[in-house]
Amino acid sequence: MDSAIQLIRSRSNPLLVHLRQVVQDPGGYRKVGAVWLEGDHLCRAALARGFVPQQVIFDERSLGEPALQVLAHAAARVVVLPSALFASISTLESPAGVGWLVDLPPPPEIDPLVDTLVLDRVQDAGNVGSMLRSAAAFGVRQVLALKGTAGLWSPKALRAGMGAHFGLALREGLEVEALKSLGVPLVATSSHAGITLPEARLPHPCAWVLGHEGQGVGDELLSLAALELRIPQPGGEESLNVAAAAAVCLYESMRRRVDA
Repeated sequence: MDSAIQLIRSRSNPLLVHLRQVVQDPGGYRKVGAVWLEGDHLCRAALARGFVPQQVIFDERSLGEPALQVLAHAAARVVVLPSALFASISTLESPAGVGWLVDLPPPPEIDPLVDTLVLDRVQDAGNVGSMLRSAAAFGVRQVLALKGTAGLWSPKALRAGMGAHFGLALREGLEVEALKSLGVPLVATSSHAGITLPEARLPHPCAWVLGHEGQGVGDELLSLAALELRIPQPGGEESLNVAAAAAVCLYESMRRRVDA
């Protein structure tokens, strides 16, 4: 291992204080301008997309594992923590033993002409991460989150996204006004819409709009939509989980593009 190695044993070390701010506060990454990626899978997904860590943090019991050495070589600095200290910054029930601290990517410019996913005040970070994963899987490369949506780069959203974040153009904290710059039609989901997904003529490209888990898409945003539709549920449930609804809509949109 060529990287410089630092052993930290104090809980009050400035790096650990910094890391706790990132992992314990869902919006902490915005305050410090850095993101915590924990575990081999997330770190490798970031590495594959060209992300370079500020530093690699190891549980001392994992430092010598051959499979993790590529993650250590990616940064100029490797920090080693005793297991108890690593557990204190871990976001997992069973700490993964390795993590990266990476710079928060700068927000990209909004591309007005590509397939887009719009999140309107989606509250649960797990839902947010799952929706990003569906977007990446079904060919949507831009995600725009309105103010009030859970943090896109929060630890919980990152875990649920399973690496999807690194292939997406992500903007958050937006006002509804920002969506008026889009040159593609907005397609909003609503359990009260008269048109169902199977019978709707879906535009391509478009911006899919999914909303708050309880309140749905806001009225101001619905007024901008070119199409409002619902997912039929013959099983009788009142509504789908918003992450499940996103997966259904984005898959159907992709299927029709491929079949066209």
